[in-house]
Amino acid sequence: MRILVVAKDENLNNLIKKALQEASYTVDEAFSIKDAKYFLDVRNYNLVIVDLSIGKSEVYRFIDNIKEYKDSVKVIAISDDTSVDTEIKTLKMGADDFIRKPLNLDLLILRTNIALQSSKERKLRIKDLIIYQDEEKIIYNNQEVFLKGKPFEVFLHLAKYPNQVISKEQLLDAIWEEPELVTPNVIEVAVNHIRQKVDKVFKIDTIKTIRRRGYKFSYPKE
Repeated sequence: MRILVVAKDENLNNLIKKALQEASYTVDEAFSIKDAKYFLDVRNYNLVIVDLSIGKSEVYRFIDNIKEYKDSVKVIAISDDTSVDTEIKTLKMGADDFIRKPLNLDLLILRTNIALQSSKERKLRIKDLIIYQDEEKIIYNNQEVFLKGKPFEVFLHLAKYPNQVISKEQLLDAIWEEPELVTPNVIEVAVNHIRQKVDKVFKIDTIKTIRRRGYKFSYPKE
């Protein structure tokens, strides 16, 4: 599970990151909404924790954007505003939870666990191809295959951006925790695995290689 922490206070950001990492979560930090939007564009997240002290109006627009384009991503808002009105408005704007400061880190971890456990079954449907994100399962014409680990994550990321060319570097940055420590060849290995486990079984072509540029999800054919 990958979590994005958005807070302009560096000490608070680091405190939350450390607590989440100790709870076995993968965590990225952003210190502005602009940076947070960049991370959401290039990586897949299960949860965003955002501090309202960045600016309520800006954060509310940010939450609305998440729920419009990435509705499976959970959002926990934290705030030093103790008013019930702020809590109600934040929840109405789309946040899944609201936690007041000063933060109790044990409570934050508990509420994080609950938010992630309460997620509905996440699936992506592309015509008659259905991708079950939590089970790492793909169904096509009543046939199913399981595609595990990084090949599944590559398949899912490409499927989320159909007919858009995505480079090996972009895939590495979106999926691998430390992309600088692996070579682009791992993407080729993952794509070959997809073609053997998915395309060959279903007798369809899902991923097209774009010479010197990367790959694109090409099902169904244009």
